[in-house]
Amino acid sequence: MADLLAHWDSLPTYLQSTFWILVVTVVLILSVAFTTLWERKVIGWMQLRKGPNRVGSLFGLVPGIFQPFADVIKLLLKEVVIPSASNKWLFRIAPAITLVPAFAAWAVMPLDPALVIADIDAGLLYVLSLTSVGVYGVILAGWATNSKYAFLGAMRSAAQVVAYEIAMGFALVGVVMAAGTLNLGDIIRAQEGGVSNWFFLWLFPLFVVYLIAGVAETNRAPFDVAEGESEIVAGFHVEYSGIAFALFFLAEYANMILISALTAVFFLGGWLSPFEGLLGADSALGAPGFHWLFLKLFFFLTCFMWYRATFPRYRYDQIMRLGWKILIPVTLVWIAVEGLLVYFQVGPWSR
Repeated sequence: MADLLAHWDSLPTYLQSTFWILVVTVVLILSVAFTTLWERKVIGWMQLRKGPNRVGSLFGLVPGIFQPFADVIKLLLKEVVIPSASNKWLFRIAPAITLVPAFAAWAVMPLDPALVIADIDAGLLYVLSLTSVGVYGVILAGWATNSKYAFLGAMRSAAQVVAYEIAMGFALVGVVMAAGTLNLGDIIRAQEGGVSNWFFLWLFPLFVVYLIAGVAETNRAPFDVAEGESEIVAGFHVEYSGIAFALFFLAEYANMILISALTAVFFLGGWLSPFEGLLGADSALGAPGFHWLFLKLFFFLTCFMWYRATFPRYRYDQIMRLGWKILIPVTLVWIAVEGLLVYFQVGPWSR
């Protein structure tokens, strides 16, 4: 084992980074696939249904475990129909523009105290820039299709994403003020010392705004007007089929996982243990690690599904009013309050 570690340390940095990129990418793809299964199971339990239970079983404990693979095979075998009047190049590239940023953002995600692919000082700006790029895929998909239904859905979705992107950005301004850094790993370290130092307590209004904006950013219920079947016939991807449609579908779930991970990093201490201040960092429960980040991510991911099973879809005017007239003013007010707290050295950042 020691020889293996010595050989690993002797490898060039770019080879080590390439290895971790492949690992993270494969794990994300599998996570996205099984998130679709988990959502159907969770909503099935909430609505007293069984969910997928026919395709495979894992020792009789998880019926339907192979359902995601069956869905992938089905979509791969379906024909990709490209409208004759569409811009064919943009029509093909739009799904990739939506999906790739959700994977690329993980390059700066601190997965463990000692594991981050690219530990850059401007990691927060990198994440914000990538999450903003996804809207271009939506706009291009609606415009390149050359369909009024798709174009209308793209405009509705783009306006919604832009509105909530502003609220999300302002919420993260508060995180930067509290942590004093744009590095995601340092933002986590700024929350060391136990749950009382986690930012969600001191920045609770910004935490709620970020969570709501994250749901709206991913076009999830109750903000899924872009896919309002009774209103605009499935929105911007109405003309997509087969694997091209699957990429939009996967992008939605990949963004859910990303937003859940970022929420844990910014407000709940990332890989820090909730027992750190009680048991000490040397104990098994008090030690930081990837398992704590995973548990927090999993909790927020399940909340996405809980919202879908609970809330009815909002009207479009309600969504825009919430974004522009409520969330943005709340973030501005709390940033001012936080400025006073920082000035008078009140809160965890007084250290």
